[in-house]
Amino acid sequence: MSEWKEISLNDIKGIKIGHAQDEEHATGVSVILCDKKAVCGVDVRGGGPASRETELLNPLKSNDGVNAVFLSGGSAYGLDCAGGIMKYLERQGKGVKVGNSIVPIVVGSCIFDLGCVDGSVRPDADMGYAACVDAEKNVERNGNVGGGMGATVGKMHGNDHAMKSGLGCYAVQAGALQVGAIVVVNAIGDVYEMDSNKQLAGLLDKKKEKMLNSETEAVKLLQMMSMFSLNTTIAAIITNANLSKAEMNKVAEMASNGMARTIRPINTSMDGDSVYALCTGKIKSNADVVGTLAAHVMAKAINRAVTETKEIYGYKSAQSFM
Repeated sequence: MSEWKEISLNDIKGIKIGHAQDEEHATGVSVILCDKKAVCGVDVRGGGPASRETELLNPLKSNDGVNAVFLSGGSAYGLDCAGGIMKYLERQGKGVKVGNSIVPIVVGSCIFDLGCVDGSVRPDADMGYAACVDAEKNVERNGNVGGGMGATVGKMHGNDHAMKSGLGCYAVQAGALQVGAIVVVNAIGDVYEMDSNKQLAGLLDKKKEKMLNSETEAVKLLQMMSMFSLNTTIAAIITNANLSKAEMNKVAEMASNGMARTIRPINTSMDGDSVYALCTGKIKSNADVVGTLAAHVMAKAINRAVTETKEIYGYKSAQSFM
């Protein structure tokens, strides 16, 4: 689309993104640090989210912005990474001043990656702090990195028939307006290319030679495999727009449509799908315009999360079929 040009996610000023991971144990964390407190909204559609402080983002609550958002592995254990992120931000003097103390506002969500290898190591405070240090470099990366280290897709018949997924970033600029997405894709369903509807990754057959259709398989079984809360796609939208907290909640809601365009099935009771949306407040815009671009970059980032992930841990990836 000639009106939009692709940019790097780190072209959006006011935020820095970093990662830390344990490659041996297939887990990690990605963090988005805000130079100044960023107005933030959230949309949670999955039935089993593992999240921290999301209620603060309700427009009826008094919170006026966040200092960081994390996307982590480790299921609920991974929420411990927030302690390290808070420690880093406290040392930077960023957060809400309460008397002589500073309380950084850190929100985020986790995927269930405990079954990718052995689940014995989960993101903790040290890993959260390391991701913040890495953010000082602010280098865009995709695939097996950070929160995407243990991500897989196509788990309708269990991990033996799943494929490797990971983390993806994508951003565009329309005039002065910039909108980007960072996403960790750990879905029970399959991933499809937004533009062509081609299946990129998902459920493998018994011989692991071709991909099946997870929706069709679910209908055949009249049920999905009982894997409560083991599958989650978590993401953040980042924009330089100047929007209110309520408007950023709308942007997060519209961005979730990018998941629906590329992942099938999505938002099941076995997913914890969540989208955060942050704005740095630089450019006047309209929430519907930002939301429209957010859905686009979300879908593209999801595609990139699978196409730029390499085979690892015995899982095939989209690259195996290219």
